[in-house]
Amino acid sequence: MNARMEVPSQTKDAATTERGYIGQSAPRVGAKRLLEGRGAYIDDMRLPRLAHVVYVRSPHAHALIKSMDLSAVKKQPGVIGAFTGSEIAAYCTPWVGVLGHLKGIKSAPQHAVAIDRACWQGEPVAAIVAQTRRQAEDALHFVQVDYEVLPVIVEMADALKGDYVIHPELGDNICFQRELKTDDFDEAFAKADVVVEKTFKFARHTGVTNEPRAVLADYQPADHSLTVYQATQAPHMMQDIMSRHLGIPESNVRIVCKDVGGSFGIKVHVYPDEMATAALSVMLKRPVKFMADRLESFLSDIHAREHIATVRMACTKEGDILGFDLDDLTGIGPYSVYPRTSGIEGNQVVNLTGGPYKHKAYRAKLNVVFTNKNVTCQYRAVGHPIAVALTEGIVDEGARALGMDPAAFRRRNLIADDAYPYTFPSGLKFEKLSHHQCLDKLLQMMDYDGLRAEQKALREKGIYRGIGLAAMIEVTNPSPAFYGVGGARISAQDGATLRLDPSGMLNVLVSVTEQGQGTEAVFAQIAASMVGVSLDKVRVITGDTAVTPYGGGTWASRGAGIGGEAVLQAGKALKTNILAVAGAVLSVDPATLDVVDNAVVDRLTRVEQMPLAEVGRVAYFRPDTLPMDFQSELTVTRHYTPREFGFTFTNGIQASYVEVDTETGFIKLLKHWCVEDCGTVLNPMLVDEQLRGGVVQGLGGALLEECLYSPEGQMLNGSMADYLVPMAYEMPDIEIGHVSTPTKTSELGAKGAGEAGTAGAPGAVMNAVNDALEGLGERVVEQPMTPERILKALGKI
Repeated sequence: MNARMEVPSQTKDAATTERGYIGQSAPRVGAKRLLEGRGAYIDDMRLPRLAHVVYVRSPHAHALIKSMDLSAVKKQPGVIGAFTGSEIAAYCTPWVGVLGHLKGIKSAPQHAVAIDRACWQGEPVAAIVAQTRRQAEDALHFVQVDYEVLPVIVEMADALKGDYVIHPELGDNICFQRELKTDDFDEAFAKADVVVEKTFKFARHTGVTNEPRAVLADYQPADHSLTVYQATQAPHMMQDIMSRHLGIPESNVRIVCKDVGGSFGIKVHVYPDEMATAALSVMLKRPVKFMADRLESFLSDIHAREHIATVRMACTKEGDILGFDLDDLTGIGPYSVYPRTSGIEGNQVVNLTGGPYKHKAYRAKLNVVFTNKNVTCQYRAVGHPIAVALTEGIVDEGARALGMDPAAFRRRNLIADDAYPYTFPSGLKFEKLSHHQCLDKLLQMMDYDGLRAEQKALREKGIYRGIGLAAMIEVTNPSPAFYGVGGARISAQDGATLRLDPSGMLNVLVSVTEQGQGTEAVFAQIAASMVGVSLDKVRVITGDTAVTPYGGGTWASRGAGIGGEAVLQAGKALKTNILAVAGAVLSVDPATLDVVDNAVVDRLTRVEQMPLAEVGRVAYFRPDTLPMDFQSELTVTRHYTPREFGFTFTNGIQASYVEVDTETGFIKLLKHWCVEDCGTVLNPMLVDEQLRGGVVQGLGGALLEECLYSPEGQMLNGSMADYLVPMAYEMPDIEIGHVSTPTKTSELGAKGAGEAGTAGAPGAVMNAVNDALEGLGERVVEQPMTPERILKALGKI
C-alpha cells in the first residue's frame, strides 16, 4: 500500500500554494507500481508453515446435517486436519446482525461454520486444511455428509406469508419492518387530481470484484497475538470483531490490508469462512490462508437489491407533486449480515424515495424477510439505485399522465436551490443541494431539445430511441448516527498522522483504506498542499491497524470527505510546527514564514530561508542548538468526525439515450450523461472515473446482472460463463459535468462521489427504455431489462 509518485515541483509563489494540488488531476498514487505487476495481494503472500483451507459447502438450500464423517478426509495426502462446525465454534463465538436503532430487527445466531443445519446453498458446513490448496480441494471428494432436506423459501412473498418459518425461534420470517406516515398524507392523496401507481421488480445481483475475497491469518501462540492479512474495507472494525469473537485482546490483533482488487461494499462485511480461517489459525497455531474461487464467490459473497416495490405519486392537474406512497418488500437470505445488518438497504429505500422533490406528504412501508438464498447486505450505493429508480420511474409516469415534458415536470418539482437547510418528509436533513443547477447543466450538455427533435424524426422512420432522466440524492460522509447509535462498533471518525522525516519527506498514515478508488492520491494531494511540499515528497500508508490511527475505513463514500479532512487538519498543524522550528532556528517570528515547494520561505518576499531537510536535520539531530524551552514536534495526529448533520448529502442528475430494437428486444446504449455535485472536487480525473465506473456498475444491474435461483434454492448462473456483467464495447460514452457546492461542515468542503454513478444510472436507463417504447406496449418495470422482458412488454412473446 505504500507508494510514491513523481510530479514536477511547483514554483515558490503564493498563487500556486493557495490550494496547492487540490483540484488538480494528479496521477493515481501507485498506478505505475501496479502496472509493473508489483501489486501485493493476499494470494501473493507466502509465510513459513502456511496451510490452506477449503470449505465443504452445503449443496442444499436448507437441510439438517444428520451426520458427517471426515475420517477419510484426514487420511488424504497433505491434509493437516478436517473440522466440523462444532469444533470451530469452540474457538469462534457466533454473532447476531442487529442494530439498536432499527427497532425490532431480529436474526438468528450465525456460526462461522454451520453446526447442525445449513440455511442456503453454499453455506460452509466443514473445513479442510492441507499443505496446498490443491490437496485440500482433492480431499473434498472424501467428505461424507448425510443431509435431511428441509422445506425451502425462495420467494419473498412466501416468506412474508409465514406458512413455513426458517428460524422457528424467531416466530416468523420478518427480519425488520418499518412504517412511517406524515400527518398530511391522507389529505394530500384525497385532494390529488392525478394519482399514478406502478410496481417495480429488482433482481438480486452481486459485486463481482476483480480480486475475490481473501484472508491469511497468522496466530502466534508465544504472545497470544493474531495478524490477519485481509482484503477488507474496514481494518479497525475487523480488529474489534476478531478480538471479541476469538477471545484475543484487541491490542494483540493486527489487521493488514494490502492491495485490494476492488470492493464495492462486498468486502466490508463479516463472512463466516473468513472468521473460520482465523479460528483455524488459532487452533492449529500456524498461518492459514483462504482464497475464494469465482464459483464460491457467487455462492458466498453478499448479494443485494432484491426488491418488489409498489409506489404511488399524487399530483395536481397543474403538475405539482403532492406526495409519495411506498410499499417495499426485500429478501435478505437466512441471516442478517453482521455487524451492519441486512436491514439498512431497505431502510435507505424508505429514507430516500422521493428525495429530490419538494412534496411534504409521504407514507412508506417496508418488510425485510428471510429466505433460503445467499445473504444480502450493503453493496455500492446501498439502497440508492432502488430508491432513485422508484422515484424517477413514477415521476415519469406522472409526467405522461399530465402530458408534461419530463424535464419540465422535474424543474417544477425539484427542491429549490435556495430552500436549504431542508428537512425531507422521512426526517433526513439536507445541508445544501443544487438540483436546479444540475438539471440546467445536464440539459445544456446533452442538447435536450435537439435530442427530442432527433428522437421524433427517427421514430417516423421506425427507429425507436428514448431519453431518460433521473435526479438523485446520495448519502455520504455518515456521522455516528449511521452505525454507532445502533451499538455497532464501527468508527464514524477517521484519523491521519503526518510526520516530517529528517530528509524532508512527508509520511502520511491514514485510517481510510485504498481499495483501488484512488484515495491515497487524494490524501497525498491534500497533505502536500497543506504542508507545502511537492507530491514526490509524500509517502502514504494505509490499511494497517498497527500503525495507522483508529478509523472507520472505506465505505459510504466517506474516504475523501472524512479521511481527507483529517489529513487537512493534521497537515495544517504540522506546518505550524515546522514553522515554529524554522522560526527558532532563524530567530524570527514564525508568522513571517511560509512553506513552499519543500522549503521555508519569507511569507512576503517568497525568498527561500532554509530547505525542509534542514528543518528536519536540526529538529532530530541538533536540538541542542534550539532554545532551551523549545521542543520540536514534527509528528502530528488529527481526527475528524462529522456531527452537524447525520449525513453530508450530495446530489446530481443523469440522462440516458438509448435505441431499442423492437424485433429482438435488444437495447443499444447511445450516450450517457452525469452531472454531480460532490462539493469540493479534489481530483477531477479520479472523480470522473469514479462516476463513470459507478455508471457502468449501475447499467450492469439495470440491463444484465441477475442471480437466478431454482424453486429448490439452487443458484443457476453462478459462474462467469452464465452471469452477465457489462463489457467495454457495450457501454456508451459517458460525459461528466460538475456543480460544486462545498459542505460547510468541514474546511475541505468535500462530499463523497464514489457511489453516485451507480445510484442514478438504473433509473435513467429504465426511463429511457420506456420513453423509446412509448405507445407500443406495457411499461418495462423489471430489472434487469433483458430482451425477453422487453419483448414481453411489447406483447411479442
